[in-house]
Amino acid sequence: QVFTKYGKCYMFNSGEDGKPLLTTVKGGTGNGLEIMLDIQQDEYLPIWGETEETTFEAGVKVQIHSQSEPPFIQELGFGVAPGFQTFVATQEQRLTYLPPPWGECRSSEMGLDFFPVYSITACRIDCETRYIVENCNCRMVHMPGDAPFCTPEQHKECAEPALGLLAEKDSNYCLCRTPCNLTRYNKELSMVKIPSKTSAKYLEKKFNKSEKYISENILVLDIFFEALNYETIEQKKAYEVAALLGDIGGQMGLFIGASILTILELFDYIYELIKEKLLDLLGKEEDEGSHDENVSTCDTMPNHSETISHTVNVPLQTALGTLEEIAC
Repeated sequence: QVFTKYGKCYMFNSGEDGKPLLTTVKGGTGNGLEIMLDIQQDEYLPIWGETEETTFEAGVKVQIHSQSEPPFIQELGFGVAPGFQTFVATQEQRLTYLPPPWGECRSSEMGLDFFPVYSITACRIDCETRYIVENCNCRMVHMPGDAPFCTPEQHKECAEPALGLLAEKDSNYCLCRTPCNLTRYNKELSMVKIPSKTSAKYLEKKFNKSEKYISENILVLDIFFEALNYETIEQKKAYEVAALLGDIGGQMGLFIGASILTILELFDYIYELIKEKLLDLLGKEEDEGSHDENVSTCDTMPNHSETISHTVNVPLQTALGTLEEIAC
């Protein structure tokens, strides 16, 4: 048994009071929770006038949640109608969010005042409980803690208006961030009509009820896993510090390397230029030295006559004479 805003509810496979958790070895219809419920519409209270708490529907509300998360059925539950068998195929989802400075999640290990494990629903109930206790000095029937329960007068005059004010004006009072690790159950609903014509007589005899009563009050709920697997959604950092440093190092290495190569190429160009100039200068000096040596030995040639005492300069442009003149 668990108390919610709707009153007394029932939690299946809660694992409380030392009871072992139930497991399944197969997925699909018939391998989960299957229950038949009688909503007993005859016991519903009459409606005297429309208020915020007036309900016109008939059926039950169901919520699928993990054992560490308290039920928040008034906002997160889905409806199941009488006269139908409702199939609920569910799949487990495990979500991982990043803590600050990348995200705004809160660690699940950071418990609250009334709940050991942090979750959004636990934070909401915890916050509403503290707000009602501070303003009304009592708590509603579904709220945890040691404060006394609100009387009907306190519930009507203080608790309900305070919750409405909390939702409308003091929304900053309850800031419940997403937990860093979250388990969620996706669900797909489908329904078939009951009872069938062939089973109507059998059910009438079994429950001692008329077919009209069965179609207006009896429902079958079948909750099962689609398959024995789960989906993981993980939030990743768009740009990590290691990637930033790697990019900076790569760019610096590229530009510094290019600059060093450019400087070395300039030195190499200057070296080649100086080397070429030096080679040109050395080549000219060698040519001049060889020309001076040829001129100085011209008058000491062994084939010339020693009796010759003077030389005759013959212009290049004059006509050549006899062999003796050319020899001289």
